[in-house]
Amino acid sequence: MFVDRQAELAFLNDVLARQRPTPAQFLLLYGRRRVGKTVLLRHWAEQAGVSSTYWAAEKEPAMLQRRKLFARVLGVEPAQAAAFDTWDACWQAIAAVLADRRHILILDEFTYAAESDPAMLSSLQHAWDQQFKNTQVVLVLCGSHVHAMETLQARQSPLFGRLTGQWHLRALPFASLTEFLPRWSAEERVAAYAVVGGVPAYLEWLDPARSLSDNIRDVMLAPGSMFVAEPTFLLYDEVREPANHLAILKAIGAGAHTLTEISNAALIGKAHLSAYLARLGELYLVERRLPTTVPPAKRRQARTGRYHLTDPYFRFYFRFIAPHFSELPYRAEPILTHVREELRAFVGMTAFEALCRQWVAQQSRMGQLPFEAEDVGSHWSRGVQVDVVAINWRERALLLGECKWGTDAVGRDVIRELIEEKTPKVVQTLPETGKAWQVHYAFFARAGFTEAARSEAEAHGAMLVDLARVDADLQQAVSSL
Repeated sequence: MFVDRQAELAFLNDVLARQRPTPAQFLLLYGRRRVGKTVLLRHWAEQAGVSSTYWAAEKEPAMLQRRKLFARVLGVEPAQAAAFDTWDACWQAIAAVLADRRHILILDEFTYAAESDPAMLSSLQHAWDQQFKNTQVVLVLCGSHVHAMETLQARQSPLFGRLTGQWHLRALPFASLTEFLPRWSAEERVAAYAVVGGVPAYLEWLDPARSLSDNIRDVMLAPGSMFVAEPTFLLYDEVREPANHLAILKAIGAGAHTLTEISNAALIGKAHLSAYLARLGELYLVERRLPTTVPPAKRRQARTGRYHLTDPYFRFYFRFIAPHFSELPYRAEPILTHVREELRAFVGMTAFEALCRQWVAQQSRMGQLPFEAEDVGSHWSRGVQVDVVAINWRERALLLGECKWGTDAVGRDVIRELIEEKTPKVVQTLPETGKAWQVHYAFFARAGFTEAARSEAEAHGAMLVDLARVDADLQQAVSSL
């Protein structure tokens, strides 16, 4: 199922039309497993109007890899293709076959080929410089080992300076969930976004004819489910010490966010913890967040950072499944009980707050806020926490917002608490320059607002945004790309 990816297709089509510096192009497209790299590239190649070859490397001897690649280029079975002792010979043969015709050559799971033969990268560099650069070939390297693919662009890589384009493929935006779950309400789609995010494969694994709770019980927790195996599989494929990395993910998923909390929960000393966290950061599984109210000049030295899981499914898995993993083969009831008790709060603190921040950023880009936001995030300190914060340091303008995922309409007390109690505490943490901060407000609610809340908000010029508007505006933003 191919959904969205309009920006990515536009990039690839633009590359295909380029004639400079030569018609030949050398691209890097990478992203985590299941994010849809192969589907995107094959869809693009099929509609591009030129000939193409798709080859996916496997974990096997380099000579066999070369033979299979050459067979793909020829369009024959591997047994009918020549075997090459070196990659240099293989590239020369491929260049001779493709000659001077426009051709897309996609090398998927490229890191498997690079790992099987240390000379592979340098031979590809030589082949690009001597053969492919002066042809009509569009060469695309694709891979799921994100950090390994990113190092191909580094100065020490043989391919440094050769690439003519790169794209890090991310998960689909929230608006794309309507394609996978067309009959689900906005509330159900936000909950699904909290559980599996925008990873296409995960969304395809769900049954759109059933509710989210039924999917959790009968699809995600079913015996042999890929959902259950996925986090461990991804981790073991990426790191050398999976047990320690897994312990850190479990600690963060259970609510440990500072270095001290994670160290105590995972039983890993702080001296080694930073290296593990850095590796998880390279894999885009963990990120260190700072309050948006920390001035840019002080961010590097700030000690208020908190570590969070970046992948929605990892958040769900390590919050609800991992603590009961040993019981799962026998009975899933402890997990289901945990989900029933805490899912609503989990959705509110993760997906809904994130979508509200996305909405604020979108409104800023469209010029619909009182100021242009330089950064959008949240605020926390010992005395106060605010869900949504947008800030412009130059204009000393601030937007503070609260998000409520409860089933009851938001009342006046929520409006007053943010304006009268939380705002002074937030402003107090901001640097003094002698110029007052202009503070604006936004309130987000799944179930809407009471009349008293509306009156209070109107008196302070605050924006009231319900789920229907968040959903509609985010949908419109995607459709307008």
